[in-house]
Amino acid sequence: MFSAADQIVDLYERNAQNWAKNRGKDLFERPWLDRFLALIGPGATILDIGCGSGQPIGSYLIGQGFNLIGVDSSPSLIDICARRFPDHEWIVADMRALQLNQAVGGILAWDSFFHLNPDDQRTMFPVFRRHAAPGTALMFTSGPAAAESIGRYRGEPLYHGSLDPEEYRALLDAAGFEVVAHAISDPTCGHHTIWLARLRQVGPYAPLRLAP
Repeated sequence: MFSAADQIVDLYERNAQNWAKNRGKDLFERPWLDRFLALIGPGATILDIGCGSGQPIGSYLIGQGFNLIGVDSSPSLIDICARRFPDHEWIVADMRALQLNQAVGGILAWDSFFHLNPDDQRTMFPVFRRHAAPGTALMFTSGPAAAESIGRYRGEPLYHGSLDPEEYRALLDAAGFEVVAHAISDPTCGHHTIWLARLRQVGPYAPLRLAP
C-alpha cells in the first residue's frame, strides 16, 4: 500500500495530458464549492492544494472573483494551469512540505489529500494550520472510514487512504478548526466524503498526541 502511495506523484506527472483531457468540465462539486466560498471574503486568496490542470475547479474559483494559488507536485499539470490562467500563481511542490509563509482565506484539498498514506495525512494538519488565519475556510475530501484501497487509472494502481472520521475531527480540533459541515459518500456529489471546516482559535498549534 505504501509503495502505491509513493508512486502517486510519478503517476500524475506521466499522465498529465491524459488527466487534463479526462477530467472534463463537469462541475458536480459546485454546491460544496459554493458552501466553501460562502465562508471566504470576496476577492480573498484561495490555496488549491493538488490543483491538477486547473479545470474545472480552479477555473470556477477564478470566475467567482478569487485569487488562486495552485499547488501540485506535477510540473506538467502546473504548466497547463499557468498557460490557462497566467494571472494567478502556480507552484510545483509536494503538499507535505508546503510552506508559503503566508495565510490565505481558503484552503482546498479536493481529491488530492486522500492520495496520501495515513501517516502523511496526519502531518498535513500543521500544514493547513500554518497557511490559515482566524476564519480561514478549509475543505478536503477523504474516505468514509479508516482504510487503504487501490483503484486504477489507465491500467496503473491508484492509491487512496483514509483515517477514521473521529480521528479527522480530533486532528481538526487540535489544529484549531471547527467542523462546519461533513458528508459521508454524498450521493449529490459523486459519493465524495467531504469535510468543511473553519479556523476558530488564535494561538500556537497544539499537535494531537494519539495513544499507540
